[in-house]
Amino acid sequence: MQGAERSGLLRQPRIVWAVAFACVIAFMGLGLVDPILPTLAKQLQATPSEVELLFTSYILCMALAMLVTSTISSWIGIKRTLIVGLVLIIGFSALAGSSGSIAEIVGFRAGWGVGNALFVATALAAIVGAASGGIGSAINLYEAAIGIGIATGPILGGLLGGISWRGPFFGASCLMVVALIATVVTLPPTARPARRVSVLEPLRALREPGLRTMSLTALGYNFGFFTLFAYTPFPIGLDAHGLGLVFFGWGIGVALTSVFVAPRLRDRFGTLRTIQVVLASIAILLVIGGIFTTSRPTLIAVVVVSGFFLGVSNALITQGVMKVAVVPRPIASAGYSFVRFIGGAIAPYLAARLGEVFNPHVPFFFGAAAILLALVVLLAGGRHLGRIDAPETEGIVPGPAESVPLGERAVAGGYS
Repeated sequence: MQGAERSGLLRQPRIVWAVAFACVIAFMGLGLVDPILPTLAKQLQATPSEVELLFTSYILCMALAMLVTSTISSWIGIKRTLIVGLVLIIGFSALAGSSGSIAEIVGFRAGWGVGNALFVATALAAIVGAASGGIGSAINLYEAAIGIGIATGPILGGLLGGISWRGPFFGASCLMVVALIATVVTLPPTARPARRVSVLEPLRALREPGLRTMSLTALGYNFGFFTLFAYTPFPIGLDAHGLGLVFFGWGIGVALTSVFVAPRLRDRFGTLRTIQVVLASIAILLVIGGIFTTSRPTLIAVVVVSGFFLGVSNALITQGVMKVAVVPRPIASAGYSFVRFIGGAIAPYLAARLGEVFNPHVPFFFGAAAILLALVVLLAGGRHLGRIDAPETEGIVPGPAESVPLGERAVAGGYS
């Protein structure tokens, strides 16, 4: 099974590589901003919590937009949805770079988040539907693309941010133009699905206990994830270049473990047990960060080491959602993403406020508590997750907005 997955991971249709490449660039946009957060606070005379609103507006609007991604995709098709999302990212990231205040950047980041929601949710459905080698290979490739994007984003953001805080925003816009061209040129036209998807279907899907359990687990997990990712640049006390290097190391860990380590741990220990151990490990790392917040070497080590655990959890939680869902995958992905990104939206601002009101140690402990709560939810709902390690042909429902026809046309049309 492992050999088949590794073979399937590399032998993909061209359209899968095109979407994965666009995912790399899309998530570079997230990492590009991270190294310049302290610089923005200083040059625009803003508090850390005000600067963290860049993440909150971005992720909150992305969460809300996730509810309509399946509907829009069912109306206009996968390729057009991807293109619309990319165009929105290009426009709003350029506008953010042209801004003169934190309030303006926060507003434009909200529009950026809407575009990212349209692209990211649809890209996952496209890769899962068109990839060869099964769901495991598809999601490993998707998570690898995310990891590579997050890893390389901070390096580029640090380089551009060292010139001007506007550089990363304009850089993200230019990179997304490249992704747009690749998507337009490489993806074949996609037919509109036969059935339209209601806006309410992702919310209705959350009534299913298995999907709800995984979604709530991901909510707590994302709270801890974004506490580490968005808040740490402030207490760590490095410049844009230094932060870029630290989070480059973190992202490399995410990419490597999501592709090479997560499948092996899943096959040996099972998905649930692996996720449980990894969540507990991330909570321990956050506690260490909370205790040794004033130690720069310790914080750097916590960030870099956490990447190895976060890569495993990202891959297995996403794959678990696809396996336990009894509704079409795009609908399951939309409902799940809505819930998990709520945690990501709240965490950056709340962590910064806790640091301002109390002390810089508290946000890490709060993030650890959120991770432990996610672990409790997963343990309590384990009885609803019996399909999580079932063969891929069991309990998987293809959906009206899925890209299975896209994958079939791609192979038939010479895109493999």
